[in-house]
Amino acid sequence: MALDQSALLELLEMFKSADAGELMRRLLATMLQELVEAEATAVIGAGPHERTQTRRTQRNGSRDKLVTTGVGDVTVKIPRTRTGSFFPALLAPRRRIDVALHAVICQAFVEGVSTRRVDDLVIAMGGSGISKSEVSRICAQLDTDVAAWRTRPLDDQPFPYVFLDATYCKTRINKRVVSQAVVIATGVSADGRREVLGCAVGDSETEAFWTEFLRDLRERGLHGVQLVISDAHSGLTAAADTVLQGSAWQRCRVHFMRNLLAKVSKGDGEMVAALIRTIFAQPTPDTVRGQLEVVAGMLEPKFPAVAVMLRDAKTDLTAFADFPQPHWRRIWSTNPIERLNKEVKRRTDVVGIFPNTDALLRLSACVLIEAHDEWQDSDRRYLSEASMALLFPTPPLVLPTTTTEVTTARELATA
Repeated sequence: MALDQSALLELLEMFKSADAGELMRRLLATMLQELVEAEATAVIGAGPHERTQTRRTQRNGSRDKLVTTGVGDVTVKIPRTRTGSFFPALLAPRRRIDVALHAVICQAFVEGVSTRRVDDLVIAMGGSGISKSEVSRICAQLDTDVAAWRTRPLDDQPFPYVFLDATYCKTRINKRVVSQAVVIATGVSADGRREVLGCAVGDSETEAFWTEFLRDLRERGLHGVQLVISDAHSGLTAAADTVLQGSAWQRCRVHFMRNLLAKVSKGDGEMVAALIRTIFAQPTPDTVRGQLEVVAGMLEPKFPAVAVMLRDAKTDLTAFADFPQPHWRRIWSTNPIERLNKEVKRRTDVVGIFPNTDALLRLSACVLIEAHDEWQDSDRRYLSEASMALLFPTPPLVLPTTTTEVTTARELATA
């Protein structure tokens, strides 16, 4: 539907007195209105005040629709019909923002911007603001991508090393603000690359929660786990023993050091820590475990409780020594996943108190997806491919047992 001469002249007069921003909004409003009218004419079968044989219904006034765009808010009149209903395909039903602004708001949420600041962002972009419920509705659309990532299969290759840890955030549950854990699992695959295997939100203090989380990883295909690295959380370790049978457990040396130093005075802390570090500076498995006994004996007269802790934790604290020496520094603590936890915490701290666990999971998972994709796109491996080969020795040659197999082997050898 084209504008008539008088309408064009009126529009021209408005443009003469408008600034650049207002000019763009009016141009956009005019264009949108013309597109809506053209679609309505096609659906109804006739233009306004037009009589045709193909008319399917009649116009019955209009209603205003506020559309927020990158150049500001514009109002479009949506024709009503006497029978049936009409809504232009250009504007999705109940949608106040265009695709570009939608992406900005979702990205702002993923970046950890609070809903109040998102509202300010929308206003700064030329909109009239947006409610918290609208931001939540928009961001809920991220759930499809999050669900697909959290349920992706993990059976394409083994993950010999798995790191487990949790960070805590405030969430409103049953009208109470409680602390909920975001538990994260990362792994090093057989080719030496890191992946974020999964995440979940819940009460990490219970063995049942950790068991459910690890079983989900197993059901998705996690296999080939040789070493689990985590702190000494009782629920976590019990779940790992149940679900990841056959794998060793490395107690994080950083967490252990914190627990151990709590047993000594502040003045003696540095001396004790220096002695403990000599355990991890040894070159072979035997010297690592031998040095632990030496250090325990040196500390026993003055710090008997520390000596007991060292000896009790010997197996779990030195599990790393049974793996290739080039890997030791990368597998004897949870430092790699701690850095990931800090990034999740940095983003979630902006929100403060989450309205529910779904919102917490949504934001946390998006941050982890971002890190996961960066690891996959990077050319740098967490552990070199050559060193990873030490974990998977070449299988022994199977000698042929039948005459046919012997003949085939000879033919292959002389080919």
